[in-house]
Amino acid sequence: MAEPVASKSHWTIWRIPSQAVIGGRPAPGRLSHPNAFPMPKITFIGSDGTTYTVEGEPGSTVMETAIKNNVPGIEAECGGACACATCHVYIEEAWRARTGEPSPMEEDMLDFGYDVRPNSRLSCQIKVTDELDGLVVRVPERQA
Repeated sequence: MAEPVASKSHWTIWRIPSQAVIGGRPAPGRLSHPNAFPMPKITFIGSDGTTYTVEGEPGSTVMETAIKNNVPGIEAECGGACACATCHVYIEEAWRARTGEPSPMEEDMLDFGYDVRPNSRLSCQIKVTDELDGLVVRVPERQA
């Protein structure tokens, strides 16, 4: 539990226990070495073959990771509400079991996608986890 260390007029300095963690990661606002908790890496391969390897925050989605890192080709017009197909990606075969199958709602939205294939997914529906470290997805030539 945090405890006050010093107080002067209108501000207080707090001591926060070093073991303040949430789910094995430092609690928000805690300082830690950047390599203390490496984040899962995701590789996006554009339709032109350009690769973008970025780090994803566990709990976020693959789409949010792409947008945060300015990966071209992921438009995400609905903001991740599974209400469009503009975050469509192709999951590399080796990763299909770990990312899971699309839900019925996601399958309905994929009907609006461009060049939908058996390994198509909406990246807004894939949660980043430590188990997805190394995930490889391909971005289609264009979004619907």
